[in-house]
Amino acid sequence: MKDQITQIVTDAVKAMLYEVSVNPKPGLVDPLSAGPHADMDVFLFIDSAESLRPYLQQCAQAGLTAQSTALPQLFKQLRSYGIQAEQTMLRQTRGVNTHKGAIFSLGIAVAARAYLIDRPQSGFSKVVQGMLADLLTTDFSQVASLPPEQLTAGQREFQQYHLTGARGEAAAGFPTVFNWGLPMLRQATGTLNERLLDTLMIIAGHSQDSNLVHRAQDPQILTWIQNQVQQYFVLGGSQTAQGKQFLQKLNAEFDRRQLSLGGSADLLIVTIFMALQMGIL
Repeated sequence: MKDQITQIVTDAVKAMLYEVSVNPKPGLVDPLSAGPHADMDVFLFIDSAESLRPYLQQCAQAGLTAQSTALPQLFKQLRSYGIQAEQTMLRQTRGVNTHKGAIFSLGIAVAARAYLIDRPQSGFSKVVQGMLADLLTTDFSQVASLPPEQLTAGQREFQQYHLTGARGEAAAGFPTVFNWGLPMLRQATGTLNERLLDTLMIIAGHSQDSNLVHRAQDPQILTWIQNQVQQYFVLGGSQTAQGKQFLQKLNAEFDRRQLSLGGSADLLIVTIFMALQMGIL
C-alpha cells in the first residue's frame, strides 16, 4: 500500500512536469516560450511542482484513510491542505501563481485514487462526485450577496456569465478528462509531445476554460476556441505540417491578445495523471 501511495504522488508530480514540457502550447508556459506570462518560465514551474509534493502526499494519505460515508468531509480536509499548499507554492515562486488550479484539481484526483486503493469497485468519477457533492451550492449560492472584492475569479465568472468553470468540471467527476482527454491520448499517434498537444487541444475545445474567459472578458471566446480546435484537427493536428503551422499561428494570436488556456492545462495535468495511473502512458 505504501508503494501505491508513493506511485500516486510520483505520477501526480510527473503530470505537472509533463504538462509544462509540452510545446508549443497556445498561451501557456513551455520550454520554448512563456507566452503571455512574462513573470514565468519552465524552471519556475518545475520548482513549483516539486514544492507541492508534500501536499500531494497529504492528499493521498487523506484519501486512503477516508471513510466512505464522509466524502464531503474529505474534500473539506483537502481544501485546508490546499490553502497551505498555495502559500508554499507562492513562497517558492516569489508570489507567482503557477499551479493554483492544479492544487485544486490534482489534489482531488490524487485523493480519489488513493481512496480507491481499498475500494476499487467505487469508481473514480463517483468518488469525486461524492467528495464535491456540496461544492457548487457552497461556493455559488451566496455570490450575489458578497461584495465584489471578496469574490474569487471563478465566482465572478459565475455571477457574470453563469459559468461554473473548474468547480463544475470537478463536481461532475471530470467528464472532459474521461470523455475527451483520455480517449484522445489513447488514440493519438506520434511522439509523446505530439500526443499531448493533441490531447490539450481536444480538452480546450470541450471545456469551460475559465482562465481563457477571464483573459478575454467575454464568454464568446469559448465558441472561438472551439472553432480553432476544429480547424486544427481538420488540418491533421500535430501529425501534419499544416496542423503544426496552424498551431504556430494560433500561438502567436494568443500572445498578441494575451490569452491563456490555463484551465485546459489543469485538465491536461489530470488527464496525464490518470493516464499514468491507468498505464496509458
